[in-house]
Amino acid sequence: MALLAWTGDHRRMRRTDLDRVGFMPWTPIFFVSLIGALILLGLAAREWIVS
Repeated sequence: MALLAWTGDHRRMRRTDLDRVGFMPWTPIFFVSLIGALILLGLAAREWIVS
């Protein structure tokens, strides 16, 4: 999800027609999904180390 949001934000920043504004808040979607992925990765690493 973070990769999709990052790609969408990248496309938004490089658009040629400035009047074509989108409706998706790509930057907050990216940060929320990145934080979620990092939390899940941390939980998985903790379980892996304990076992």
